[in-house]
Amino acid sequence: MTFKKMIFLFTLIFGTLISISSYSWMGMWLGLEINLLSIIPLMTMSKNSMTSEATMKYFITQALASTMILLSLIIMSIYNNYIILNSMSMLYMSALFIKMGAAPFHFWFPEIMKGLSWSNSFIMLTWQKIAPLTLISYSNFQTINYLTFIVISSSMISGIMGMNQTNLRKILAYSSINHISWMLAAMLFFESIWIYYFIIYSIITFNIIIILNKLNIFYMSQLFSTLNNYPLIKFFFMLNFMSLGGLPPFLGFMPKWLTIQILIKMELFSLSLIMIILTLITLFFYMRIISLGIMMNSNHNLKLKNSYMKKFNIIYLINFIILMSLLLITIYFNMY
Repeated sequence: MTFKKMIFLFTLIFGTLISISSYSWMGMWLGLEINLLSIIPLMTMSKNSMTSEATMKYFITQALASTMILLSLIIMSIYNNYIILNSMSMLYMSALFIKMGAAPFHFWFPEIMKGLSWSNSFIMLTWQKIAPLTLISYSNFQTINYLTFIVISSSMISGIMGMNQTNLRKILAYSSINHISWMLAAMLFFESIWIYYFIIYSIITFNIIIILNKLNIFYMSQLFSTLNNYPLIKFFFMLNFMSLGGLPPFLGFMPKWLTIQILIKMELFSLSLIMIILTLITLFFYMRIISLGIMMNSNHNLKLKNSYMKKFNIIYLINFIILMSLLLITIYFNMY
């Protein structure tokens, strides 16, 4: 990693931390801007036309959202009328939804994702969500119907739009939109569940991206022609997709389980049922990838060099620990 990249990564982290720990609106806005101006150079370090296009789209979208945040904060500080405050609160929330790519403000997100490298894709899918999600969790939910609409539309759009994709970065982008809906639903009634959800989602996404980055895979057509040479990596890759979809007994099931439990406790039966049904659509295109892998036979007779096997030792270890985590967590909770 170059010194220049380390500097921008540091300011990226610093901007998010300023934003989520700020006492004033201006400090929060400033943190978001530092974060934006740090990721732009990181995106442009990969020299190709798709990256340049993605960077420009990202900058314009984020600048629009930042302007909306600033406008809503200025109007809220001037006027004390309930109707104006409520409207500006919705504008402020909409700007944060644009920043993190929640549906129906998601159109920029998959288009930008398809032009990024895997390392930048990971930052976009995980770290760039922290500040907007935290700022939404700080808000008082006067606009609960609006938030419920965002939750349902994110679940629906991610499932429908992700079905006909062949680009793996776009599939992970639509997957991210689906998980945003679950995090927002958890955030409505319980402060900490969305944080557990986010951590687990980040770990599973890291597991998938580290495999795709190591083997330089970007499209479905490349996926199993490459993975067939590494049967164990292929097996772990398929299990990670099951975990990302929230199938038990994998770790990805736990945050969904907690979210459903809290929604049922608050007697939101219809919302939990809608979210479960719509998530099954997302699970369908995960299972399509997995079934493709099962149908295409692995080259078990292929003699792999020791250097190739050593290269994946860390991936084997991380995957084994993560996939066994649900069992370990339930044992831990039952001990206390």
